[in-house]
Amino acid sequence: MATRRPSIRDIAEKAGVSPTTVSHALNRVADTRISAATIKRVEAVAAEMGYAPNGLARALRLQRSNTLAMISEEIGTTPYAGRLILGAQETAFSMGWVLIILTTGGVSNVEEREIQAVWQHQVDGVLYATTAHRYVTVPASLEGKPVYVVNAESANDRLPSVFPDEFQGGYDATMELIRNGHTVIGMVNTGENIPARVGRREGYRKALEDSGLRYDDALVSAAESSFAHDGYVAARRLLEHQHPTALFCFNDRMAMGAYRAAHEARLNVPADLSVIGFDNQSIVADAIYPGLTTMALPYYEMGALAVRNLIEHVRDDAPLEARRTALPSALIRRDSVAAPPSR
Repeated sequence: MATRRPSIRDIAEKAGVSPTTVSHALNRVADTRISAATIKRVEAVAAEMGYAPNGLARALRLQRSNTLAMISEEIGTTPYAGRLILGAQETAFSMGWVLIILTTGGVSNVEEREIQAVWQHQVDGVLYATTAHRYVTVPASLEGKPVYVVNAESANDRLPSVFPDEFQGGYDATMELIRNGHTVIGMVNTGENIPARVGRREGYRKALEDSGLRYDDALVSAAESSFAHDGYVAARRLLEHQHPTALFCFNDRMAMGAYRAAHEARLNVPADLSVIGFDNQSIVADAIYPGLTTMALPYYEMGALAVRNLIEHVRDDAPLEARRTALPSALIRRDSVAAPPSR
């Protein structure tokens, strides 16, 4: 025989208060004259009896849906950014909320149609996410909802943003090469006008300077884009003219191009040339030989942080500060970095 779930009346009887007092205490209704001691006693009795409030009824009473939406151009189809969705979904689930994913394909009229869907479904908050770290302007049609910019920086100072710490990533990647004894370190950088291009290069520069090594523009080879072929061209340029013993590549695809350039120059990785990438894109970093040492972008952590802050803002009426949060990337060691060859 099934056990009957405890009700508010059961809690009221055991706590020695009225059902109204129990309801106000458990729902933290403002402007009541219930003492803190009574609220604590009611909550303790409810926990002891295993009382679970009706979340749907409470959400309707508070005019909330307990639902968040993630709007992005193509993040759902980007393999290594799937961890951003995972971090957001798992955090929402753990807090009793639901996350819906909307993909625009980068088409403005599709984005506007999906924003209208957000309004129609009475979503409580929105994660406005991008596939790559850049500056974004959130559509004006989202005004009126709590919005968190994810994997990007908001052009609007009133909105909170979470994004990778590009400077720290470049610094840590370069320091890994320096710790292994390298003093002539080249950088294969992208030519795209994005924050990561500048941040990672400045981290590279600072790591050299902190280690007593001279920064040299000639050791930075910029490519037209961030793909393997351009990484190959930029790396070949460095290997032909500067002869570094190690390369810090803007991302894993460019590092794959650097492997090809090393092979053509009859250099073995890592015996003759150490290579470190960025992104921890498993389809590249795990697949090439030797396995690529790289920096793992904090996708999971960005999704989790944005969801947690949005829910706390809506649920607890907590302030949603327009804070810009840069999260660190993690170093993933594989087999592409070793001590430099003896000359």
